[in-house]
Amino acid sequence: MPLTNIEVQKAKPAAKAKRLFDGGGLYLEISPTGGKLWRLKYRFNGKEKRLAIGIFPAISIAAARKHRDAARELLANEIDPGVHRKLRKAQQADRAANSFEAIAREWFAKYQPTWAASHADKIIKRLENDVFPWLGGQPIAEITAPQLLKVLRRVEVRGALDTAHRVHQNCGQILRYAVATGRAERDPSGDLRGALPPAKHTHFPSITEPDQVAELLRALDAFRGTHIVKAALHLAPLVFVRPGELREAKWEDIDLVNAEWRYFVTKTKTDHVVPLARQTVEILRELHALTGHRVHVFPGRDPRKPMSDAALNAALRRMGYDTRTEITGHGFRAMARTILHQELGIAPEIIEHQLAHAVPDALGTAYNRTKFIKQRKAMMQQWADYLDTLKASADVVTLRGRAA
Repeated sequence: MPLTNIEVQKAKPAAKAKRLFDGGGLYLEISPTGGKLWRLKYRFNGKEKRLAIGIFPAISIAAARKHRDAARELLANEIDPGVHRKLRKAQQADRAANSFEAIAREWFAKYQPTWAASHADKIIKRLENDVFPWLGGQPIAEITAPQLLKVLRRVEVRGALDTAHRVHQNCGQILRYAVATGRAERDPSGDLRGALPPAKHTHFPSITEPDQVAELLRALDAFRGTHIVKAALHLAPLVFVRPGELREAKWEDIDLVNAEWRYFVTKTKTDHVVPLARQTVEILRELHALTGHRVHVFPGRDPRKPMSDAALNAALRRMGYDTRTEITGHGFRAMARTILHQELGIAPEIIEHQLAHAVPDALGTAYNRTKFIKQRKAMMQQWADYLDTLKASADVVTLRGRAA
C-alpha cells in the first residue's frame, strides 16, 4: 500500500536503519538517529542500483513520487537515472564555472595588475553594479546580443550614456577573452555597434586665463586644511601630473638633491621624469619633515595608504570652486599645457613630453622619458617662476567659499 503523509511523519527510528516502501521502488529510509531519506531502488542492465532522492520533509511524498516517475521514464528509454544525474550535475558545474561572472572575474584578475588601481576599481564596480545582476549567472557561451543590449539600455535610460558605452566595451573584452580561452564560440557584442547613441565626451574643467589662475593660486595660499592636503594643492599646478600619480607619489622615487621625480606611468606603461623647480623642492623638503618616514609623500588616514583620490577635488570645493564646471585636480594639466604654450611660448612637443603623453615623433617613438630633458628642466623652473609672478600680481586675496 502507498505510504501516507501521517505514516511518514510518525515513523520512529529503530536500532537499525529501517525502510518504509511506497511502491515502484520508492522507499523511505529511517536512520537510527531519526533522519528520513527518500531512495529509489531500480535495476539497470541486470544490476540492482539505488538512487538518493532527498530528505523528508524537504522532499514531500508527492515530490518524491515525481522523482520516481521521472526516473522510471528514463529507464523506459534505456537511460540509467544515476548516470543521468551525474551528467546533469557535471553540466551544471560546468555552466557555473563558465558563467559570465566567473569568466569576467577571471579576466579581471588576469589584467588588473596592468591597470592603475583607480581604473581597475571603476571596471569591477561597473560590472558588479550594471552587469552581474542581469548576466552574471548566464553561461557565457549562451549570451546573445539582445540580452546584452537589454543590459546596456538599463544603463542608458538612467542617463549614464558614457557608462553604457564603457559597459559595452568591457563586456566585449570579456566575451573575446572567453572566445580566446575556448569557453565561447563568438563575441555577440560586435553585433551592437551603433545600437547606442554616441557619447558626448567632455574635457576636465580647467582654468586657463592668467588672471583667474592668479586668483586660484592666492586661494590655495589661503586654504585652511591639513598640511598634507595643502602641500598637494600647491604641488598640483607646479608639477601638473595626473591626480592619481600625485597622490600616490613615493619618497623613494623623489631625488631632492638632483631635483627629479622618477616613476612609472601606469596609464601609458612608461617611465617618466618630472624635473623639480626650486619652489617644488622647497615644498617637498618641508613636507619630508612630516611624512618622510612614510612610504607615500601624501599618506591618508591609514598611513600605509596614500590620501583619498577625492581629497584634492574636495579641497577645491571647500575653496568655492565647482569641480564640474571650473577646475578639478586633473584640470591643472590643461592649465599648464595652455599657458605654457600661449603665454610662455614653449614648444608643444616639449610640453607633451612633460605631460607624459604618448605622441609619436618622426621616428615613431611614442615617448622618451629623457627627450628634451634640458628644455623641460628650464621649462619647469620658468613655469614655477611665472606662477609666483601671477600670484603676486595683486594684493587682495579673494575667497570664494568658507574654508573649514
